Amino acid sequence: MSEQRPDPDLLLQRLEAQEAGARRGRLKIYFGACAGVGKTYAMLSAAQALRAQGADVVVGLAETHGRAETQALLAGLEVLPRKAVSYKDRALAEFDIDAALQRKPGLVLVDELAHSNVPGSRHPKRWQDVEELLAAGVDVWTTVNVQHLETLNDVVGGITGVRVWETVPDRVFDEADEVVIVDLPAEDLLQRLKDGKVYMPQQAATAVRNFFRKGNLIALRELALRRTADRVDGEVQLYRRTQSAAPVPVWQTREGLLLCIGPDERTGTLVRGAARLAAQLDVPWHAVHVQTPRLQRLPAAARERVMHLLKMAQDAGADTAVPAGNALPAAIVKYAREHNLSRVVLGRDTQRRRWPWQRPLADAV
Repeated sequence: MSEQRPDPDLLLQRLEAQEAGARRGRLKIYFGACAGVGKTYAMLSAAQALRAQGADVVVGLAETHGRAETQALLAGLEVLPRKAVSYKDRALAEFDIDAALQRKPGLVLVDELAHSNVPGSRHPKRWQDVEELLAAGVDVWTTVNVQHLETLNDVVGGITGVRVWETVPDRVFDEADEVVIVDLPAEDLLQRLKDGKVYMPQQAATAVRNFFRKGNLIALRELALRRTADRVDGEVQLYRRTQSAAPVPVWQTREGLLLCIGPDERTGTLVRGAARLAAQLDVPWHAVHVQTPRLQRLPAAARERVMHLLKMAQDAGADTAVPAGNALPAAIVKYAREHNLSRVVLGRDTQRRRWPWQRPLADAV
C-alpha cells in the first residue's frame, strides 16, 4: 500500500511548478536544422491564425531576410518599431524590449533567439531579453537552429567545419513550454536555395559549396530530430513522475537501461558491459545502488567500492542514484518505472540460497 501513495516530494515539486508557471509567461520555440527550413514562416502563419481568433499578438521582431512569402505574413499584425542603438558611429536596429514590456501583449514574437545584441543593449543576448519578457508574464514565440544549442555547437562544427559563435544555453531549450520542430528534407532545402527563397543567388551558390552541402544538411536534420526526441522523452518522464500517484508500467516509447550496482568485486565488468550496450543501442542509461537495511551495514571497503563503481558509471555517461528501499527487487522495479527504463541489467546471482523458496534477484525483479 505504501507504494500506491503519492510521493510527498513530487507533490510539493508539482505545486511549486504550478505556482511558478502561473506567474511566468509561456515560451514556444520553432526549432529547425538550419536556416531556410521555414521556422519564421511557420511562426508567423501560426500567429496569423491566433490573431484571427482575437488573440492579442504583437511582432517584437521578425527577420524576413527579404523573402516575399514571409514578408507577406506580417500583413495585419501589429509590429513594434525597432530601437536604434549607437555603435561605432553607426545606428543599428535592435529589438526594443522596453516597448514590448510597456505594451505587454498576450503574445510577442521575437525571432532568432541566439542573436547577440549590439554592445550597449540591456542584455548581451536576445535569449536574455526573452527571459525578461517571460518573467514579466508575457508569452513569447521564437526561433532557433540546432547549431546554436550550446552543447551541440562543437558537434556541428565538427560536421560542417563551420564554428557558430552565437549560442543558447540548453536549459532555455529544455525549459521551453513547447518546441515545434520545423523539418525539411535536404533535397527540398537545396531546391529552395536554388530558387532564391533562402539567400540571394550569389549567396546561395556560396552557401551550397560550404555550409549547405547535402551531407551536412542530412546530419544537421538528424541532430535536430534527435534533440527534439530527447526533449519529448524528458516530457514523458516528467509527466509519468508528476501526474500519476500509482506506479505506472514502463511505456515502450524509447529504450533505456537500468544497471543495478552491488558490492560484488565483479561489478566493474558489469558497468563496462552496460556502457557498451547503451552505446550500441544508442539509449540513455542509469546506474543505481539500492540502500536496503542490510546493505547499509556493509564494511567501509565495500561501500567505497560501490561509490567508485557509481563514479565509473557516471563517467561512462550514466545517470546515477542511491535510492533507499526495504526490498531490493521492489526498489529496482520502482526506479525503472519512475524513469521509464525498459531493460534492467543485473549481475548473475551466485550466492547459494538459504531457503528453497528464496528466488534469485533476477527472478524476483
